[in-house]
Parts: sequence; structure tokens; C-alpha cells
Amino acid sequence: MGQDSILARIMSNSNIGAAIVMVLIVFMLIVPLPPGLLDMLLTLNVIVGIVTLVISIQIKDPLEFAVFPSVLLVATLYRLALDISAARLILVYGHLTSPGGPGLGPAGLPMPGAAGSVGDVIPRIADVMVKGNITTGLIVFIMLIAAQFIVITQGAERIAQVAARFTLDAMPGKQMAIDADLHAGLIDADTARQRRRDIEREADFYGAMDGAGKFVKGDAMMAIVVMIVGIIGGLLVGIVQYHMQFADAAHRYVLLVVGNGLITTIPAFLMSTSMGMVVTRAASEANLGSDVIRQITQQPMALLVAGYGAALLSFLGLINAIGITSSFPIPWLSFGVMAAGLLVVGRLLNRQTEQQQTVVKQQEKKAAEDATKRPESVVSLMQVDTLSVEVGRSLLPLVDPNQGAKLLERVGSIRKHIAMEMGIIVPGVRFRDNLQLRPNAYTIKIKDVEVAQGEVMMNQFLAIGPESQLKNLQGTKVTDPTYGMPGVWIPADQRGEAERLGCMIFDAVSVVATQITEVVRTHGADLLGRQETQALIDTVKKTHPAVVKDVVPEQISLVEVQKVLQNLVRERVSIRDLVTILETLGDYVHVTKDPDMLTEYCRQALSRVIIREYVNNEGNVNVFTLDPQIEQMISQSIQRTDAGAFLALDPQVGQEILQAFNGQIKKLTDRGLQPIALCNPQVRLFVKKLTDRSFPNLVVLSYNEIPPKVNIQSVGQVVLGEEATI
Repeated sequence: MGQDSILARIMSNSNIGAAIVMVLIVFMLIVPLPPGLLDMLLTLNVIVGIVTLVISIQIKDPLEFAVFPSVLLVATLYRLALDISAARLILVYGHLTSPGGPGLGPAGLPMPGAAGSVGDVIPRIADVMVKGNITTGLIVFIMLIAAQFIVITQGAERIAQVAARFTLDAMPGKQMAIDADLHAGLIDADTARQRRRDIEREADFYGAMDGAGKFVKGDAMMAIVVMIVGIIGGLLVGIVQYHMQFADAAHRYVLLVVGNGLITTIPAFLMSTSMGMVVTRAASEANLGSDVIRQITQQPMALLVAGYGAALLSFLGLINAIGITSSFPIPWLSFGVMAAGLLVVGRLLNRQTEQQQTVVKQQEKKAAEDATKRPESVVSLMQVDTLSVEVGRSLLPLVDPNQGAKLLERVGSIRKHIAMEMGIIVPGVRFRDNLQLRPNAYTIKIKDVEVAQGEVMMNQFLAIGPESQLKNLQGTKVTDPTYGMPGVWIPADQRGEAERLGCMIFDAVSVVATQITEVVRTHGADLLGRQETQALIDTVKKTHPAVVKDVVPEQISLVEVQKVLQNLVRERVSIRDLVTILETLGDYVHVTKDPDMLTEYCRQALSRVIIREYVNNEGNVNVFTLDPQIEQMISQSIQRTDAGAFLALDPQVGQEILQAFNGQIKKLTDRGLQPIALCNPQVRLFVKKLTDRSFPNLVVLSYNEIPPKVNIQSVGQVVLGEEATI
């Protein structure tokens, strides 16, 4: 518990610690460091390089070390500060220091400390790595810098550039694939959001790594500059200021500068290698060591071939060694040892691979036998998809991701449009192929029940317009599957002609997508289950917790809220303003628990939302009204029971009322107007129920649903026994 508390405290103050580290690095550039502290910081520099390299080997994905570009920048600044601090001490106290031995004071006596005033690390490194040889030190330093700059840094930077470009190019395709999985119901919204975030982070990471490579290259060049300046400055200080001989000054200052270069170049080399490791961690399933062992051991034949090749070279070297020939001066012993190792390992791996393949075949055979013996599992067959589309074989390119899947992309737009228009969340659409359908046919199902069907022509366009114009087009004459309008499927070369005739042009994807949209609008109530209702309430709860807490489930149950929302959606009333609906339910739930009556109250509260769909360009709403006699007859026929209210109207009278409605609806339709009935609030619900079966597209409004500033234009009246004129 105590360790967790300390770790949590450190993590909470990490931002302050990072700021302090950066400030200290700046101070290192200005303030001279004590030799002991410089030794500690140089050692820490090496440790940081080792830790970074180990992390880069252990990670499975580059995003696991997404902070690496920032770490690389800080480490580079840290090394520069160490270079400058060490160079300052070398120039000031180099004349007192003997590389590889104790420091010498002004009187020639040893100074305290193992290596004098520039610390222990730099002189010891100069002595251990190059044995006090200036030429060797310079050559080793140049080779390290060249390897870091030319090989590792250049390669890692190029990989980062290519990865950044290809990652950015692939972003749209990856996001479309995520949307397709989301629309198909394979993943949920949170998973899709996380995957999109990972794609963005990946692009940002490789872009940052591309820039971080410039710091590494600059660090290598700066090390060369520090080396040259340190050597020249040391010689000048030793010869001019302290009157040293050239050989003595070179021995002291040049070796110290080389030691400083080596101790700072080694961590830089480790960091460059780490950079290369991180940017090359692509398509990995485990850390580097596991990947190397697993992938190499999966190819035992390669080891066997290499072993036989090494054995042949060893044999040639052996016959050369015993004097049979002198044409193959090859070290036979080393090649023989390698050949033996490769052949043994290759044989073992090959045998293990064969055993694994045998086990897999036996398991597959046993699984097949078990499958034939046990009864078929029907659990998966019992699952019912809320919304599904089945297509014939010719329409597979519309839903196959490998062939474009344009319909999958359009479904995402449909879901967004329905959410904005009606306030409901359309579930993922399940697409299937059905070879029993005609090749160009498709069916739309809700809960595995077919609700719509149609046929489309791939690579052709549906032209819709007046029949007098359509007859001038050459193609397959059909009826629009969504709205029942006449149309013709035409090839692409007739599209211009169809547009000239004033026809509307739709491709196959648009036709199917339009019908899916209309099916969702028509059957939206069937898609709004209790789980979906709870999800909508949970969304409102995040922004209006008091509203939800006061209403659900304190005053009204989830089932009753679902019934009200279904009633609204069934008449194509948007439930997007769920806050107003819940507040209205809270206001009237103490008056009645009847979902139908609560729906009427909610419609009145949503009057502005309802009426805006029917206002024409002149700001008017064209309606026809009901004769008061009809409203009175309907009102007197309402029967109210504990189970709710219903209409008990004489069938003959009801038929006469429907005939009167038919006359008004036909007149408005002929004039291109949407049929809208306006009636008394007490009978609106029952007028809708009476006419719903015969006229499902009839909009029925009440006087209470008309906002004050909306102009109502009465264009007719429903009267029994006659058809009113307009």
C-alpha cells in the first residue's frame, strides 16, 4: 500500500519533475559542475541509453513507447549539456590531470581523487578504451560517429519518413474499415472510437519520429564539433597558457577530449539504435526476442541448408589443412563447429514441426468426427438481427469490403441522418448474400421479417421522371422500389440525355440506400427496443441528470417511456429533444399512466418540432379540417377502460368517414400537396388510428399542436356524404 502511494505521488507530480529536469539541463550549460557530479551524470547518461534500448526491444507496438520522440529530444539536450560541461572542465583543469592516473598538483604531487579535477570517468574511459593512444582514440570515435550518423540514424529517419507518409495515406481507408465494422455490428462505438484514436496517434508518432531523427543527426554533428573545438582549445590552452610541450599537451588534452567523446557517443549510439528498433516494430505480435526466435524457428529448412553449407566449407578447409590441396585456406574448425550446431538445431526443429503438424491433423480429424456425431448447435441460429439486408450474387460488390463495399459506406451516412432527423440510433445493418434471390435483387428485413425488396442494376443508373420523357430512353422500365414512381435503368452513356430530359438520376447504391432510409423511417418504432431506450436515457443522464432522476424510474417506468417514444416515432415525430419529452412526462404522469394520452401531451410540447416539417415556402401549412359532426361521432364512440381507450365506431359509419377522407386526400395529392388533417385535440389520436390502415402517410394534427405564429391555410373539409370542394 505504501509503495502504491509513493508511486501515485510521483506520477501526480511528474509534470513538475519534467520541468525541473529541463531547467537543470539549462543550468548545466551555464554553471560549472563539480567533478564528482559530472561523473554521476555521465554514468546516468549511459544507463538511460541502456534502459531505452531495452524498452525498444521489449515493446510489441511502437505506440507502447509513444513518448520516445520527447525522450529522444531530452536525452539529446542532456548529452549536449554534458559535452559542454565536460569540455569546460577539461579546458580549465586538463593540465592538472593525467589520463589513466591520479591528478597532479602544481607541485607535482597527486591530487585527491582517482583522476584529478575532471573526475574519474573521462580519464578512465580514455585509458581503458584506447590504452592512452591518441590515434586509436580518434579512429574509434570517428567510426562510432560514422556508424551512428550514416547507418543507423539515416536508416531510422528514412523508415520514419516512409511510415509517416504511408500511415497518412492509409488513414482514410482504415477509418472506412472501422466504420464498416461499426455499421455491421462487429464492434461497438467505444471500440471504434479507440481504433480511430490509435490511427491518429500512429500518424502523429511517425511524424514526430521523422522530426526526432533530425535531433539525432544534429547530435552526431555536434559531437564532432565539440571534439574538434576541444582538441584545438586544449592545445592552445596547454601550449600558450601553461607553456606545455606539444606532445605533453596533446597527450593530456586530446586524450581527455577523446575520452569525453567516447563516453557521450556510446549513449548516443544506444539511443540511435533504439530509434531504429522502435520505427521498425511493424506487424509484431510479441517483443523483438520472441518474434526473432519464433519466426526463425518456423523455418528449420533454412538452418539445415546453412548447416550443410558450413559443413562443406569446413571439409574444404580440412583437406587444405592436412596437405591434400592448398586451394582452400579456410578455418575448418570454426566452420565445423557452426555446421554441427546448425544441423543439430535444424534437425530438432524440423522434427518438432512435423510432430506439431501431425497433432493438428489429428485434432482436425477428431473435431470433424465429433461434429458429425453431435447434434447441430442451434444457439447461433436463434439470434435475430434487428436490421439486415440480403443481396443477390450480382450485388455482392456493394457489400464486399474487398470490392469497394460502397453500400457499407453509405449506411454510415444513413445512421447519422436518421439520428439527426428522428433522434433514434439505427443499429448496425447486417449484410448477407442470398443465392436464392435473383442476381440483382435484394430484401430488407427487420428482425428477420421481410419488410421491403427491390432490384437494381449494377453499373447502370435509374432515371425517374414523367412517363412522357422516360419513353425516349432506352433501357429496362421499372418502378422505383421506394416511392413507386416510374423509372428506367439506363447505361452510363445515356445519363446526359436523361438529365437533359429533366429526369432524376440515381445509381444502384443510392437506390438501395434510399429504400433503407425509408424503411427505417417507416419502421422506426420497431427498432426502438428497451435496450435502445435505456441507451438514449443514459445519454441524456450525462447532461441532464436531474431530469432523468426525477422521472425515470421514480415516476414512470422504462417500459412506459418506450411506449411513448414508439408512438412518437411511429408518426415520424423526432424524439431528438428527449429532455423536453421527459420533462413533459414528469409533468403529466400524475394525471394519467396511459401511454397514448402521455404521447398526446408530448406532441403538444413538441409542437414546433412537428409543425416545421410541414410549413411551405410561403410560411403556411395547408390542411383540411373535419366536419364537427364527424368529430362528435368519433368522440362519442370512444370507450375508456382500465386497459386504455379505444374507438368503438359503427363499421358502416367508419367506412363512410374513410370515403370522405379519400376524396380530400386525392384532391391534395393531385395538386402536389401533402395531405394533412387538422382536428380537435380530444379526437386526434383516434382519427389517426381510424385512418392509419387505409392512409398510412396521412398526417393528423390537432389544434394544440399549432404554434401561435404559424399560419394555417384550410384547403378543404371532410364532410359525410359529399366531397367538399377546394
